[in-house]
Amino acid sequence: MVTRPSLLTDMSDSPPIDRPQTPSRAPHSAAFSPLYQQIKGLILQGLDRGEWKPGEAIPSELELASRFQVSQGTVRKAIDELAADNLLIRRQGKGTFVATHNEAKVRYRFLRLAPDDGRTGVSSSQILDCRRAKASAEVAAALDLRAGDAVVNMRRVLSFDEVPTILDDIWLPGSVFKGLTLESLLRYRGPVYALFETEFGVSMVRAEEKIRAVSATDVQAELLRIQPGSPLLQVERIAYTYGDRPMELRRGHYVTERYHYRNSLN
Repeated sequence: MVTRPSLLTDMSDSPPIDRPQTPSRAPHSAAFSPLYQQIKGLILQGLDRGEWKPGEAIPSELELASRFQVSQGTVRKAIDELAADNLLIRRQGKGTFVATHNEAKVRYRFLRLAPDDGRTGVSSSQILDCRRAKASAEVAAALDLRAGDAVVNMRRVLSFDEVPTILDDIWLPGSVFKGLTLESLLRYRGPVYALFETEFGVSMVRAEEKIRAVSATDVQAELLRIQPGSPLLQVERIAYTYGDRPMELRRGHYVTERYHYRNSLN
């Protein structure tokens, strides 16, 4: 279990921070960013340091405005963006909380597979394997490691209404996920990303994906209960924690007979 610093709510208890750049400094500089974006960056630094843990409330807008010496409206705009990114969650009358993958809204926010009939089935996850291995050149490049560094390699099947739908192969940095074993995964009953948060202090906050069509191998077909050679959607994802540090390479193979891949483009 990673021990995190306690919650800090005022300037006297807080670690030294970089003061946000005020609009009066180099307003025409190409490198200038709006003040609320700078405050957003400082809040992200606090999240990265573990100042506020997943599921915990962050200080109020008024407290943060005092801490960063900006207006409450500037803080509100920064928090609005972090909430839109699903990094913070506003709760009416209760405050603003750090998002956790235990939240239903956040749990599958990287999963873009949607049922054709619009009905969300009951999901279940089966962990098939978890072992330590040496990173191949491909895995090392994705996770910013050196070839041969230790990684944790997991395989699992995600089912909907007891129908195997996704076969995931997952690689994680071994130095970060020490102690992650098949036994610990089998004992855990929640989302895998929530386990990463609580046991290893790693929050997955954004992801990049590459998608292509492939044919099912014999092994994939057996695990997904389909015919060899059946069409699959291969989704390769790199998930990042705060500071854009890669923490997971995931290669998923999706059965799309009753599903489609859906995304929103702005």
